[in-house]
Amino acid sequence: MTTDIEVSTVDGPDQHGVVTIRLNRPVKRNAVTSAMYAQLADALAAADRAEAAAVVLTGAGGAFTAGNDLRDMVENPPVGDDPPPVRFLAALTALRAVLIAAVDGPAVGVGTTVLLHCDLVYATAASTFRLPFVELGLVPEAASTLLLPRLVGHQRAAELMLFGERFDAAAAHRMGLVTGVVADAGELDAVVAQRTERLAALPHAARYATKALLVDDTATTVATRLDLDRRVLQSLLPAR
Repeated sequence: MTTDIEVSTVDGPDQHGVVTIRLNRPVKRNAVTSAMYAQLADALAAADRAEAAAVVLTGAGGAFTAGNDLRDMVENPPVGDDPPPVRFLAALTALRAVLIAAVDGPAVGVGTTVLLHCDLVYATAASTFRLPFVELGLVPEAASTLLLPRLVGHQRAAELMLFGERFDAAAAHRMGLVTGVVADAGELDAVVAQRTERLAALPHAARYATKALLVDDTATTVATRLDLDRRVLQSLLPAR
């Protein structure tokens, strides 16, 4: 029996494995429903409890995701303080493991905004990206109006978000949204497997601490960051 979200784990050294979360609704190009958001939130929380070394987010059937399932959104609007999409984003931003996106095919809407929360993004040359929120009468989600301008600059982010025009993997790589571009799905699997195996072999505490420093937004001056670096480094040194 297949499910819309498939989760698998490969054990790593010291029990810190690699968790793969696959969107598995290819007949709808992996469009995300409210129920899928709930499953994604649960899968990310479980990976965090298991102290996974890395989490890979990917899609089945030649698509990353076509974005939100709009019919489902109408039937199950994300209202209230803790709807499934909010739970998903909370679990995503709290994740301590290195988060890797493996993108093959279209990444629309949340399929693009979620990449802003990933530590590494690998995509096939055939992948495309799009932010069609405004034309749908919506606004971009997942804090992307903050994160995308930081990455590409205000004017480029405004163009991408206001017009919602499709851009390819090469453009995504040039703007820093994608870490690397590979030829096809086979090479994508090989690259992600190599990267996750290497991550799992790294010292666990140092890997977690480095991820935490990369996403920390409290120490925003050189002086406060130097102090934070010092305190984290000292916590990792062997006790005397």
